[in-house]
Amino acid sequence: MKKLIAAVLTLLLSATATAQTKTADAPSAREAIRANRWLAGSNYLDYDRAYGEGNDALTPTPKGYEPYYLTHYGRHGSRWLLSDWDYMSAIEPLRKANAQGKLTQVGQETLSQLERFFTTTRQRLGDLTTVGERQHHGIGRRMAQHFPEIFKKKDVHIDARSTVVMRCVLSMVAECEELMAANPTAHIHNDVSESLQYYLNQPWQGEVRRQGGKGWDIRNEYKDRWTHPERLCSVLFNDVQWAADSLNTKSLMRHLFEVSINMQSHDGALDERLHVSHDTGAGSNLVDLFTDDELYDQWRIRNVDWYIGYGASPITGGVMPMSQKNLLRNIIETADTVTTVQATLRFGHEVCVMPLACLLDLNGAGVSVDNLDELDTYWRNYDIFPMACNIQLIFYRPKGGKQGDILVKALLNERECTLPVATDNHPYYKWADLRAYYLDRIAQFEQ
Repeated sequence: MKKLIAAVLTLLLSATATAQTKTADAPSAREAIRANRWLAGSNYLDYDRAYGEGNDALTPTPKGYEPYYLTHYGRHGSRWLLSDWDYMSAIEPLRKANAQGKLTQVGQETLSQLERFFTTTRQRLGDLTTVGERQHHGIGRRMAQHFPEIFKKKDVHIDARSTVVMRCVLSMVAECEELMAANPTAHIHNDVSESLQYYLNQPWQGEVRRQGGKGWDIRNEYKDRWTHPERLCSVLFNDVQWAADSLNTKSLMRHLFEVSINMQSHDGALDERLHVSHDTGAGSNLVDLFTDDELYDQWRIRNVDWYIGYGASPITGGVMPMSQKNLLRNIIETADTVTTVQATLRFGHEVCVMPLACLLDLNGAGVSVDNLDELDTYWRNYDIFPMACNIQLIFYRPKGGKQGDILVKALLNERECTLPVATDNHPYYKWADLRAYYLDRIAQFEQ
């Protein structure tokens, strides 16, 4: 077993230099979140607030080549939170305080706003929102614009598959609507089935499952160390000692943050104002209950949590990205069958996109970091998995049936990225090199 883990870590450690280079001149995570507070949302980040219409221009197709195949895995778009508990964990402590006259005006307004919003969640928990639907319409529209040689080809075949979760199905529908609008002759096949789950939403198995149970004590310690509710309590409660004695204020802060930061998933949810008077000024919404430093601390808690749970963390033996080996194998095996212009679209969840990006080592996402206090120098979850995050691999072949290498370009959230093999033509890589590299990684793990 030690040999297995050592072999996997050796592969993952090779990404460190790439990740260090990528972030060397970039703003720190703290600075980035100060400039765009919504980044603190981690997996709740609205895709269009980070990417959207302003995505980077793509490098022109290499001379003598043409794109002929696009293969993709995408997360569903923005959604309601998943359970009543997600909302009530913020509401109930405030109800208790209100019953005893312990809320300030801001505390009362916060409770009132949460109560009103909670009534809209009835029978909508986990559903795709209109924001999420709009995200996927934009992605589908840009996909056709960027690669017309594929998506606007007469009678092109597009195979689209989704997990059985309705928000994923509706995300698939939104993208396919745009692709059909761009090319009414397209033949789009949609499929939703439990039989597809083994690669669209692969459960933890074997060594991944065993290692995945590690690190909870570290994650909980980190969560406790970086949650500081004292200032927030002074805003919400007129008796902070009562709050400290009667409530779990750290838990309240974290749950209030979750509800507040996910308001970006809803049209109009940010319009209602609170009379907050602190660093962010009067007339603020729920997110502005938090200072920039508090948002950063709540984000770094989640950055560590996601890294240990799904990244190449040494704490979990570096194996968690292998949770998506079935998905990667399906991507490779499907690509091996392609001879005509076509596309394969897959729709699922961030718990697949995140480890897949690490397994593919997109932009050094497979980096191994020992010091969690330095993690956000090398690895930032908001760079990988906002709502509607997606990975696209585009295949290029020589024009006119000529002989030559098949080339591949990778897009993470519609932006070109690096891959873990050598190339003299970035962002284009030889598919034969990538295929061999990834199959070798899977084989070494399975041994």
